[in-house]
Amino acid sequence: MGKDTIANLITSIRNANMDKKVTVRIVSTNITENIVKILLREGFIESFRKHQESHKYFLVSTLRHRRISKGIFSKGIYRTIFKRISRPGLRIYSNHPQIPKILGGMGIVILSTSRGIMTDQEARLERIGGEILCYIW
Repeated sequence: MGKDTIANLITSIRNANMDKKVTVRIVSTNITENIVKILLREGFIESFRKHQESHKYFLVSTLRHRRISKGIFSKGIYRTIFKRISRPGLRIYSNHPQIPKILGGMGIVILSTSRGIMTDQEARLERIGGEILCYIW
């Protein structure tokens, strides 16, 4: 594991989602806990709980695998796509009018603002910008 806890969170969820696992264990920090709360609120995960092992805290998240109708061209499972935008070597900031809309508003952008970690819709309503952490659709 590297020092970028947000990238570790996204990679863990992405890998568990691709492997069709039910749960994923993530190192708990304030940032990862707030991002997981947003994912829970937006319906990308079903639940999470805080677990302690030998003086370290972990978040154990239950993933939500969404089924789509099985037709000729469908794969059977809709996968959630996570994309890390701002990283430690290159920070990406945006003010509230320039916050991107993912898939015309179908996806979400998670931002780190002066008022905490929030989605793009919340940031637009409060008219504040911040660092763009990741895209989810």
